[in-house]
Amino acid sequence: MRILVVEDDATLNRQLADALKEAGYVVDQAFDGEEGHYLGDSEPYDAVILDIGLPEMDGITVLEKWRAQGRTMPVLILTARDRWSDKVAGIDAGADDYVAKPFHVEEVLARIRALIRRAAGHASSEIVCGPVRLDTKTSKASVNGAQLKLTSHEFRLLSYLMHHMGEVVSRTALVEHMYDQDFDRDSNTIEVFVGRLRKKMGVDLIETVRGLGYRMQAPGAAK
Repeated sequence: MRILVVEDDATLNRQLADALKEAGYVVDQAFDGEEGHYLGDSEPYDAVILDIGLPEMDGITVLEKWRAQGRTMPVLILTARDRWSDKVAGIDAGADDYVAKPFHVEEVLARIRALIRRAAGHASSEIVCGPVRLDTKTSKASVNGAQLKLTSHEFRLLSYLMHHMGEVVSRTALVEHMYDQDFDRDSNTIEVFVGRLRKKMGVDLIETVRGLGYRMQAPGAAK
């Protein structure tokens, strides 16, 4: 899962990015509204954390432009605690949720997890595909109750496929959601990670759809 953090306070931006990375997310960072708007309009993000009070272009304008351009990724806005009008303006502009400053980073992480789950159609913090369980709260996965020991890339791959169960996901989409903007992306590595993941799971749940990509679904599920 790939997250964009748009926050002009360098310390807070770094704290959020570090916490998200530790939780297993790929993170891109922007420090003003123009840069944030450009990234959000040109890169595929699973969610965005967007501050309202940004230089160059304010957060409300950034969000309105994204929505006008058809960008539908979930957006969590950061507002000042005493500015209820910012919260209303943010929601009206297309925000999905908000957190008031100062806040606990754990709350932001919980809200981001919820936004990503809901966007993918999952209500629970635990996503199940046959014998495989993915706990989005702890960033752990298991098969038949036995915890899987996965690398960060393997976990990101499994997480994305499970969030999009039943869908054919292209190699390009997987690369875009597994690596940040500065990474030297190579879609051929996806095949390697899929092979490793299949071996570690020991169950045949990831189907190769020739010429299109991969699909993960429980045995017997309708295609």
